[in-house]
Amino acid sequence: MTTGDFLLERLGAWGIRRVFGYPGDGINGIMGAMGRAADRFDYVRVRHEEMAAFMAAGHAKFTGEVGVCLATSGPGAIHLLNGLYDAKMDHVPVVAIVGQQARSALGSDYQQEVDLHNLFKDVCAYVETVVSPAQMRHVIDRAVRIAKAERAVTCVIVPNDVQESPAVPSPPRAHGNVYSGVGHAQALPVPSEDELHRAAEILNAGSKVAILVGAGALGAGAEVVQVANVLQAGVAKALLGKAVLPDALPFVTGSIGLLGTKPSWRLMDECDTLLMVGTTFPYSEFLPADGQARAVQIDIEPRNVSMRYATEVNLIGDAAATLRRLLPLLKTKEDTTWRERIEVDVRKWWRALELKAMEPASPINPQRVFWELSPLLPDRAIVTGDSGSNTHWFARDMKIREDMMASVSGKLATMGSAVPYAIAAKMAHPDRPVLAIVGDGAMQMNGNAELVTIKQYWKRWSNPCLVVMVLVNHDLNQVTWEQRALAGDPKYPAAQDVEDFPYARYSEMLGFKGIRVDDPARITEAWKEAFAADRPVVIEFLTDPDVPPLPPHITWSQARAYMTALAQGDPDRRGVIRQTLREVLAGWID
Repeated sequence: MTTGDFLLERLGAWGIRRVFGYPGDGINGIMGAMGRAADRFDYVRVRHEEMAAFMAAGHAKFTGEVGVCLATSGPGAIHLLNGLYDAKMDHVPVVAIVGQQARSALGSDYQQEVDLHNLFKDVCAYVETVVSPAQMRHVIDRAVRIAKAERAVTCVIVPNDVQESPAVPSPPRAHGNVYSGVGHAQALPVPSEDELHRAAEILNAGSKVAILVGAGALGAGAEVVQVANVLQAGVAKALLGKAVLPDALPFVTGSIGLLGTKPSWRLMDECDTLLMVGTTFPYSEFLPADGQARAVQIDIEPRNVSMRYATEVNLIGDAAATLRRLLPLLKTKEDTTWRERIEVDVRKWWRALELKAMEPASPINPQRVFWELSPLLPDRAIVTGDSGSNTHWFARDMKIREDMMASVSGKLATMGSAVPYAIAAKMAHPDRPVLAIVGDGAMQMNGNAELVTIKQYWKRWSNPCLVVMVLVNHDLNQVTWEQRALAGDPKYPAAQDVEDFPYARYSEMLGFKGIRVDDPARITEAWKEAFAADRPVVIEFLTDPDVPPLPPHITWSQARAYMTALAQGDPDRRGVIRQTLREVLAGWID
């Protein structure tokens, strides 16, 4: 047995069965072992190492397990970085295994020799090079245990000569050798009774309570609803917390922030008490004004509390367990005025969104694509979103239901995550429908290539429903609007225009179903056709880039920058002005 064989044996002992990777001569010893262990591992061959890291992160997000990615030395290891930072910043456990040149060559400026410790030390909570076969056991054990316990990224670097050396499963009992074991060690902090009582006093004293939930509240939806009902509170959702609660609940105000809703803005702007659950939502300008609200925060990590808004009490523990302990200490509020106002805001907002979605555009209003999607989403669907203007419509217009899952690249907000996330979701849950929401810019960045990965694996899935939706507006639309509204610059076509590409026809070449929609009257029919297909589907909607993804609250500086950009000769100013006026007029109901 080689050390490469033992590496996989040890990963198997930790319950790891799937590895996302791309081969190379820097990991020949591990790939040979993978071939010998083909009956024990599901090796998923991606088109680019960055996609392997994204898929490992997606696997962690949609299973709660440790995701594992594998890449060769030098360029392969470098390619992992963006996906690993995505995992780090969204707090999901990923182990990266990378090759390195032979030990005897290190330090000689050798072919593909990169200082991998320095490369990975910022993104990883633990990074170590296996310089001796006797070291492999405890390095793998620590990498997996730390990744899971700290919801972090770790990295194991294996020189290629070590991979092919004889394995040492149990090192000699001698000074300098250590012995490690398999088994997760989860920290389960719990707040004290005193802290719980202090938190309850604050929440009971408030008359206008707001709740903000993030990814840390996933799995605590029932408890959040109970607390919200007792406190007569409204609940806003950070982007990664979209699936915490279904959007049909009348007191759920939806997303918060630049992608957020007006009810969420008003909830934060007028509350006197704030309960934050499992969130590190970064934009403090969308939280209550400094000193306006008394605040309580629940989080599993002490480092995450009181860093966006000043909190009086911090409850460190699991969200669901902490809320269950807090509930008996809360007093049911008799005055329902605040909650009723929130629910009126929410009803008016959904009505305003429908009116905005049905406004004409050239050729399709992107909001309508998402508005008509919501009731057609299959039960138990998993939805993955990309980064771009499509994220606005995903956040605001798409209604999530109970038992669905959804995620995007949250804090890193990188383009190119939706398709690899969708593949990882489908590999982990082959029976569930999966939808990837992608802009044409991200699709050309890497989505088109990863369709080949879908082609390679889809026939093994018990339910073939994987739909890739491409929002085609021929524009890097999010950045275009940021240039207008934040910098006051007109669109720069040389940078922002996206080349036309036949996404649907390309998918048909791969054996998928391709659907192209350029008529708003066909949106509902096309969605139904996509979800009913007997194979993966690429559905492209030709949408209007001039429909503005307006923030819930427009500041004077944003309005001034926007007007400046148009005055400076924005090439799309006529369409932009037309669609902005339609948006504003349709939103008057709110």
